[in-house]
Amino acid sequence: MTQQNRNRALLLTAMLAANPSWAADHLDTPGVIAAPRADIGDLYAWTSYDGRGLNLVMTIVGHTFSEHLEYVFHIDSGKRFNETTATADIVCRIASATNVVCKAGNTDVASGEAGNPKGLVSRNKHLRVFAGPRDDPFYNNVKGAREAYSVAADAMMGIARRDAAGCPMFSEATTRSILETWRHTGGGPAKNFLAGWTPASLVV
Repeated sequence: MTQQNRNRALLLTAMLAANPSWAADHLDTPGVIAAPRADIGDLYAWTSYDGRGLNLVMTIVGHTFSEHLEYVFHIDSGKRFNETTATADIVCRIASATNVVCKAGNTDVASGEAGNPKGLVSRNKHLRVFAGPRDDPFYNNVKGAREAYSVAADAMMGIARRDAAGCPMFSEATTRSILETWRHTGGGPAKNFLAGWTPASLVV
């Protein structure tokens, strides 16, 4: 490998590493790749409109859950941000869609069949649980993104102009080329890498 190609490879690696990754996390270590049913893909949490309910969603990269694992939501709450006054855990064991047990501390438990979209209601009606495959709505043109990174990396290798912070400055033509490449896959229409992807989803 020539020094220029080595520099380009290092630059591409840095750009890929800098891509925002805190919203989703998929197959990032050999151990996790070997056990996708233990790999959390996405985590969502939001309150109901009246502020009295909490919605939690965990997606698993594997298409099914493992009967050997516990899937846990750790919840801290308080009236002010970063000042928590209460802690609770919701622990779920999922042997199958018809054998789900989710416990909210020692206060409530939902057990039984949780594959119905309407959800499995807990004993004290504090929980409603769904566990099963769902289509991932996230659109990800992975190949187009990588092609756009390559265009940017090639341009950065030859750029002399930099801004006050020392960052390379793309010309208007280069910027247009990067954006246009990102809108396509292999020069054709953009393709969603996650089309038809159905991760196992736990909704509480």
